[in-house]
Amino acid sequence: MASKRILLVEDDEALSGIIRRNLLARGYQVVAVGTAEQALSRIVEDQPDMVLLDIMLPDRSGWDVLRRLQTYDISPQVIVISAVRVSPERLREFKPLAYLPKPFPLDALLRVIDRADGEGPSVEEQEDELLAEKVSS
Repeated sequence: MASKRILLVEDDEALSGIIRRNLLARGYQVVAVGTAEQALSRIVEDQPDMVLLDIMLPDRSGWDVLRRLQTYDISPQVIVISAVRVSPERLREFKPLAYLPKPFPLDALLRVIDRADGEGPSVEEQEDELLAEKVSS
């Protein structure tokens, strides 16, 4: 079976590099881009299984990417990663697989991706773990 294809949309090159290297080491195929326009182009070209999407991008917002994605006949899993606080209304509107506020532990991102592959506890259990991590720190 081919490994999961992940599109990483993150304009912070250092963070993008860290995430990309870790995902590659776990056997995922990863393409990293830094703008909304690049993301939309790669989604159409590559049809990734999953998109890790920053909200604050230099050219447009991640919400714009998700809005446009709704008009395509492509529906990758989406994990929102953002330093901007995301409202519950936005999460209900776009229904991402998960939302990880920056800074987040890399292990938390890896757990969400693993769970999307059917490994480990459910997303609800992961959310409980993240809440517990935030409360204890």
